Amino acid sequence: MIINILAGGPEELLPDLKDYYSETDIWIGVDKGVLTLMSNGIIPSMAFGDFDSVTEEEMTMIEENVKELNRFKPIKDETDMELALNFALEQSPELIRLFGATGGRLDHLFANIQLLVKPTLNRDFVQVEMIDQKNIVYLKPPGSYSIKRNSTLKYISFVPITMEVCGLTLQGFKYPLKDCHIPLGSTLCISNELINDYGNFSFSEGIIMVVRSND
Repeated sequence: MIINILAGGPEELLPDLKDYYSETDIWIGVDKGVLTLMSNGIIPSMAFGDFDSVTEEEMTMIEENVKELNRFKPIKDETDMELALNFALEQSPELIRLFGATGGRLDHLFANIQLLVKPTLNRDFVQVEMIDQKNIVYLKPPGSYSIKRNSTLKYISFVPITMEVCGLTLQGFKYPLKDCHIPLGSTLCISNELINDYGNFSFSEGIIMVVRSND
């Protein structure tokens, strides 16, 4: 099962949602993202939010189309995205995709990136990907991983999320590394590229953010 969550980020940064559509997937709208889904012909299974960014007319449309509506007061301890992501994690899916989570307010962007830390720390690790037109972002805990060439996202960056990442090894990359220590704040691993169809990366300590990008 794959769960797709669409937040209210700028629509011009969204990829073509039809490329990610499957009848077996679950779609969740977050606040104004519900309207974006419906405008793309996707009726979400449920919605989360305080909906302070929609008009009364739009709210009526949401109430008429979405079966399970989870509405919250604007004053709360979690963002709408966090509430939706918490629900998605409880379902133990194989993958969670976040759309509409980049662009616009920087505080929302940084908060959404930090939300990726929670599933990374869980014993039952669930992959969560944040996707827009030019990027796919995800976090990984220590381990060994394979990564496949993607001609539309040729640049691959590795960014420490913890104070340090230890033992980073990159194989099959234009700029390889072996057992390297990467402190928080380092730009050593920005804009790498694969030289083969597949590459491998591994590390022993820390949490790393993988960013796959194009120009």
